[in-house]
Parts: sequence; C-alpha cells; structure tokens
Amino acid sequence: MVFPQLKPGVLLRRYKRFLADVKLDSGAVITAFVANTGSLLGCVEPGIRAWVHDTGAGTRKHRHTLALVRPRRALVCVDTGVPNRVVLEAARAQKIPALAGYREYLAEVPYGENSRADLCCRVHDRDMLRRCWVEVKSTTLCRGRTAQFPDAVTQRGLKHLRELSAAVAGGDEAVQLFFVQRGDCDEFRPADDIDPAYGEGLREAAAAGVQLLALQARVSTKSINVRRQLPVKL
Repeated sequence: MVFPQLKPGVLLRRYKRFLADVKLDSGAVITAFVANTGSLLGCVEPGIRAWVHDTGAGTRKHRHTLALVRPRRALVCVDTGVPNRVVLEAARAQKIPALAGYREYLAEVPYGENSRADLCCRVHDRDMLRRCWVEVKSTTLCRGRTAQFPDAVTQRGLKHLRELSAAVAGGDEAVQLFFVQRGDCDEFRPADDIDPAYGEGLREAAAAGVQLLALQARVSTKSINVRRQLPVKL
C-alpha cells in the first residue's frame, strides 16, 4: 500500500483519544485526527517525530490524520484503517501463505452475532464451499523486541475471538491475525498484564482451532506492506 504524501513534524500531545497536536516542519501547528481507539502505549510521547496525511476533506473538522510516529528507531503506523487494506491486498496477491489458495477475498462480510469479518476467504472445493474468517488487529505496542496486543482492555476483541471459535465449531476455518505495524519486533505475545481476559480468550481460541498469525509490516514514509511472519508465543 502506497501512502499519500505525508507531512513531517513533531508530536506535541495526544488527547481526547482521537486528537493530536502536531507541529509541522513548516512551523504550522495543526490538530490531527487519530484513527485509533487504543492507548497507543509507548507511541505517543510528546516530542517524537510524526507524519500526518492531509485528506483535503473540507467536510471534516480536522482534515489531517496522524499516520506515522517514530518513538524509537522504527517507524510505527498508528492508523487502524491501514492493516485491513494491506492484508486484503497481500492476500489477493497470494503473498500470505496461511491465506493462499482461495478464489475470493472479501472485506466486511457479515458473520457471527451482528459482526462483520475483516476478511472472508472463499473457494469451492469439490463442490463444497470452504471459508476462512479472518479478524485483523492493528498491533503497535512493542516492549523489548516483543510485539503485544492489546494495548488497552478490549471487550470487542474478546467477542471476535469467541465468534472465530464458533466459526471453527461450525466447520469453517478461522484466523486471528495480528498486523504488527512496526519493524523492530521479533515475536508476538498477548499483553496479559494489560488485559488478562483477552490473553485467556486467545489461548482458548487457539485450543478451539483458531489459527493465530502475526505478520510484521515493512513501514516507510512512502508505503507499508507485509514483510514477514513472526512467531506467536502464548
């Protein structure tokens, strides 16, 4: 996925969850929309480098969106709208081995209890419809060299795990995919100290047959794409 032209600057603060003040290198101070409901733990300290996307949308109160930050040496994509697009693009190009071999890759397909799967992979195999339901989680938290999710308590994430497990019980395949939007991690683990219920739910889902997949992104100020698969350690 290619980014639109991004404007560089310095993050001044994030507040009210969905807002961030950024001082651009041009000297202008703007308020950007933060498309992320998580805490962004470790990614929003004042003074770090940041990049924003100017949507040019006159109907929005804040026309800029916070796209990237650099809390350490690695760039981190903090826009939760990005992972679904990158994963869909990579899956259709057969660049994700765990999701290869399907004929259709559809976004936002209804399933479970009033939910929409981020991705549904489908193929007719010997006159039978084989489906794989995929939930994609934007993962920005990294402690040491370990990517972790979630960075805040997530009831919605736990609901998705239960629905993926139910899909497996119904004869389908299911994948919980963690899209690690930074390049400085070597493995993935659940953040049990932040949300122990989610960690327990993740282990239960794995035991029920849900496949756990962590994909690390290659991030630059120009583009973001799938780099490699990380080991998942429970």
